[in-house]
Parts: sequence; structure tokens; C-alpha cells
Amino acid sequence: MRDLILPHAKRLVIKIGSSILAARSAGLRLDHVQRLSGEIARLKQENREIILVSSGAIVAGIGKLGLKSYPQTLPLKQAAASAGQSCLIHAYESCFQEAGQQIAQVLLTHEDLADRKRFLNARHTLTTLLQLEVIPIINENDAVSVDEIRFGDNDTLAAQVAHLVDADLFIILSDVDGLFTRDPRRDPEATLISHVTEITPDIEEGANTSQSQESRGGMVTKIQAAKLARQFGVPTLLLNGETPGLLPSVLTGSEGGTLFFSQGRKLPSRKHWIAYTLRPKGQLVLDPGAVTALTSRGKSLLPSGIVEVKGTFAAGDAVSCLDADGKEFAKGLVNFSSDVVAGIKGRRTQEIAHEAGTHEYEEVIHRDNLALLV
Repeated sequence: MRDLILPHAKRLVIKIGSSILAARSAGLRLDHVQRLSGEIARLKQENREIILVSSGAIVAGIGKLGLKSYPQTLPLKQAAASAGQSCLIHAYESCFQEAGQQIAQVLLTHEDLADRKRFLNARHTLTTLLQLEVIPIINENDAVSVDEIRFGDNDTLAAQVAHLVDADLFIILSDVDGLFTRDPRRDPEATLISHVTEITPDIEEGANTSQSQESRGGMVTKIQAAKLARQFGVPTLLLNGETPGLLPSVLTGSEGGTLFFSQGRKLPSRKHWIAYTLRPKGQLVLDPGAVTALTSRGKSLLPSGIVEVKGTFAAGDAVSCLDADGKEFAKGLVNFSSDVVAGIKGRRTQEIAHEAGTHEYEEVIHRDNLALLV
């Protein structure tokens, strides 16, 4: 099964972890940057398209600023990232230039992808760079990010980029060999899992949440990123980026790493954007009839099916749809504000047809703006 995916994947999103690129005590690991740049450039020469998502800016900035410890506050992290980003991109520029490959720097925040126009603009920019034979190198725009517009970690950013560019394969290069049955650093009898067909709750719960100070996340963020990419139909390869030559050899058929297969159902781009990029501003609790109408009959959400309105939102915002047990099963863009929805919930369309603010739409969420999560 791996042979049907890895050798034939043309468009790759490759995420490189901080621990591979930099160390707090020594700064950038230039030998690793040079080796990986050479390996990735050779993949590019094999007619593959590469989008690189790179961590390492904060750790690189620690040495540059002379900080004695890893920054704990957001402003200090942003300052370190700003200082380290120039070092990181300069290293990539030099190493890729030696390999005869042009690069371009792209900085993103979650807000760039949450706005549909900016999402499409980012997509056009990246696809144009690929057409020009340039490798985009992406990082979160840490200097301006606040909690509301942060991805939180570069694993999540990279998974979102895999969606953004319609990748064939998402690759996470870390300092581990892949997903194991148990933590191999604590249990020498742990064995490598070569492939995962479904990310179960047991896998998520068993993910090792330990992390180094050089990294924002541990195995748990990688599992979450693989799950996110899987939901869009993109397989994920978790691989040890510290092993020379492993990346190109696995992509041509050698064993190594863990491959997470994608799920069969692939959402259209817009619905995936609604489901997995937008952050909900509120919640709508629905009755069983409305849940069935949305999940089984492909219907729009009408006011009569709404039992409760939670949160404050405006027309056009994303909201979560919950069943009677409080389980989120869908997300959509509402046609009305929370105040209006609260006033029309549970009522039939003909009862409210002439009320101010509701005559433009019959639906609270049109089916074209509704994405199922189950």
C-alpha cells in the first residue's frame, strides 16, 4: 500500500521540526540545514513539487539575542522568532543556492487562512511559486501573532498548508523514527508502527505528550496534524529527519517511518475550510429531527430545528452544530446573528417570514455553507 502512495506523490508539504534544525545551546545546526536542503533539492529535481514548513526561528533567535533560557512570555518568544527568522532564512538561502534551487519566504497567521479571500490569495501565491520552480519556505508570522490568530504549533500550520495547496503527501520530519506501540525512549521493547489506517482514540491518548523546550509540541501535535490532514484526504508520513538519506529513500520504496493513510471521504475545499480552518464563534443545539435532516438527508438548517443558542456571533460567522448530547457533528456559516437566531429558534419558517431581519433567508445555515464532521 505504501508503494502506491509514496513514490507517486508529486506535491509534498514537508515540515521540519525545531529539534532537527537548531539547539538552544548551539543555535542553528547548519550541517543539518545543508543536508536536508540538498535532499529536498534532489526531490525537486525528480519532478516533485515541494512546500517547506520550517520551525527553528525561536531557538535560532535565543543565541542571537544572548538569552540565557528559553523565552516564556509571548512577547519574548516573538522577539526571539523575529531575530532568529532572518538567521534561519539566510541559512536556507545559502544552502539551497549551493544546490541550485531558488526559495521564497512566506509568513502566515491563522487569520490569513480564516478569511476566505486571504486563504485563496495565499493559495494563488504558493501555486504560482511552484509554477516558477521555487520552493516556498513557510513559518508562522510569530512577530504579529496573538492567541486569537495563532496556529499554536507548526505541525498544525503544516497540516493547514497541506489543505491549502491540495498536497498529495504531508511529511513531518522529527527526531523520532515514527509512531511506536509505546514510548521507545522509556520502553526498549516498543516497536515501530509502519502504517496507521485509522487514528483511534487509543492512538490519540497514547501519544507521548512530552516535549523539549526547542519544540512547541510533542507526538500529540503530530498525531493531531496527521488527523487533520487525513480528514482532507492527504496521507501523512512521520519520519526521522536526523537520519541522512532516509527521506529520499523512503519516498522511493524503502521502509521507514509511519504512514497515516487518508480517509476515503474528501470534502470539497470550501467545506473543508469551514470545517477545519474556521474557529466557531458560537454553538447551536439541535433537536433529533434536525440532526437527521443535516446528516442523512443533506438538508439546510431551519430555525425550527434549533433548541438552544450559545455564544455571541454575527451573520457570516462560523458556529458549531451540537446534538442533544452536546456532541459537535457539523460546522457552518450562519445567515443571522445570535440575537436573531435566539428569537426565531424552534419556530417554523412561515411564522417568521415577515419579521425584520429574517426575510432575506429561510435557512439559518444553508447546506452549501454546512460541513459535516462525522
